[in-house]
Amino acid sequence: MIQGTGSHVGKSILVCALCRILKQDGYRVAPFKAQNMALNSFVTKDGKEMGRAQVAQAEAAGIEPMIEMNPILLKPTGDCGSQVIVMGKPVGNMTAKEYYQKKSEFISIIKEAYDTLKKQFDIIVIEGAGSPAEINLKDGDIVNMGMAQMASAPVLLVTDIDRGGAFAWIVGTLELLTAAERNMVKGIVFNKFRGDKEILKPGLDMLESRINKPVTGVIPYIHNLNIDDEDSVSLESNKKFTQSRTKNLPFSPPSQGGEIGVVIESKSNPFDIEQLHNNDINITGNDFIDIVVIKLPRISNFTDFTVFTYEDNVKVRFVDKVEDIGKPDLLIIPGTKNTIGDLTFLRERHISEEIKNLSLCGTMIIGICGGYQMLGRQINDPLHVESSKDSIQGLGLLNTITTFAREKQTYQVKASLLDHENLFHVSDELAGYEIHMGDTIFNGHNAMKPFARITERAGKMASILDGCVSADGNIVGTYLHGIFDNDTFRMGLINHVKFKKGLKPSTRCHVNFKSMKEDKYNKLATIVRANMDIPMIYNLLKEYKM
Repeated sequence: MIQGTGSHVGKSILVCALCRILKQDGYRVAPFKAQNMALNSFVTKDGKEMGRAQVAQAEAAGIEPMIEMNPILLKPTGDCGSQVIVMGKPVGNMTAKEYYQKKSEFISIIKEAYDTLKKQFDIIVIEGAGSPAEINLKDGDIVNMGMAQMASAPVLLVTDIDRGGAFAWIVGTLELLTAAERNMVKGIVFNKFRGDKEILKPGLDMLESRINKPVTGVIPYIHNLNIDDEDSVSLESNKKFTQSRTKNLPFSPPSQGGEIGVVIESKSNPFDIEQLHNNDINITGNDFIDIVVIKLPRISNFTDFTVFTYEDNVKVRFVDKVEDIGKPDLLIIPGTKNTIGDLTFLRERHISEEIKNLSLCGTMIIGICGGYQMLGRQINDPLHVESSKDSIQGLGLLNTITTFAREKQTYQVKASLLDHENLFHVSDELAGYEIHMGDTIFNGHNAMKPFARITERAGKMASILDGCVSADGNIVGTYLHGIFDNDTFRMGLINHVKFKKGLKPSTRCHVNFKSMKEDKYNKLATIVRANMDIPMIYNLLKEYKM
């Protein structure tokens, strides 16, 4: 089990690395996280919703994501409440107090999920959440030491040395554990190290002497990995993120369990990790595509846009202030856990007015899921699923009306892009997934047309129209998450925007997204294998009867 001295220290990425290392060594390995708080989620083949970080870890392990890998998912709806998803299906919205009162009821569900994986795999790499030393949360703990005890798992404690104070963080964390819990911690891992390890060594020796536990790894900062994360903590520290062949990792509400983040590509050293801290990367000239993603307060599935950061001459900016929007070539309104609340945010910050102004100037605007709902004329919430409001007026850029229902729709889908006179053509089948609680209808006047036809849902043949496209092709809405991961669709979109800007289109895909991800997992494994005591981990596994 990998636990951390706090959130955003690197637990998710280290689990990812270990899953790939163990797979490379011939073991059947699976990730597991009992409780995940994140707005980045994914839909399994059987229509269950789970945390995105466990999906990346499953990919690193070379296996299909299973809901048992993340039995409890909390999706924050505000500062004090979350939608609670148990074994992939929502059971309701709860305040923090309500959830903690019910948390003990989930222990049997977590144990059953873990036991299911245990029967199918040789090794399970468990991820904790936040810190095991949150003394106000230790009673009834189901995700840190409580989970370690349930699984009889040896624990490695990881800390982020780049923040400063890592030695005190480790000592303080261990001090707040019980003697039995401290005994379960078998080693310490320093993450995000920059500098000379020889200078660090005296501190490591002193720490080992003080805590009587070995330092089992010092992992360097790593460039050019940008592996899917569970939440978007990093964007909170970035006033403005600009990139061309640059890597970004995003923003989300405070949570237990945010991990490694935003990275800039370094061609001289692809094995450095570098997190952006309010850095602007200036790109001269005008031969690039400028993409703005609106950084909504409850942005979800920011991983929809990760792939753009690997494209040549593409700049991606996450923006939450109207003065930072500028004149982008493409503006994207992403998904959100609270469409009505985040639409109100756009109005309060006058971003909605600027989006409308840009549309009049010919800027292409795409809405994904909640962003698609916002582009319409009206959003209704008669059952108050999301808000106390009965309805709210949309941006009015698409002639659609959305009505929220209690039942969440979660599907993996395949689709075909419909022909549009003023849009690009894609003949390849598209893959994606739906996660939404609203149904959207539209009146096809003014030559507005559906965006795509869903041809398969949850493995079954279908013929369902999705989304909406304006007559001029500049406004597009769709419920399909992951649409940009389709290489031919992404190339078509980029070339379409280039053509509108007067730039020369590309003749081939710069990025094969699937093979690129495989390369990332292998590079990550190489780095961690070289900087961590892997034989010691195997000795632990033997000791604990692997």
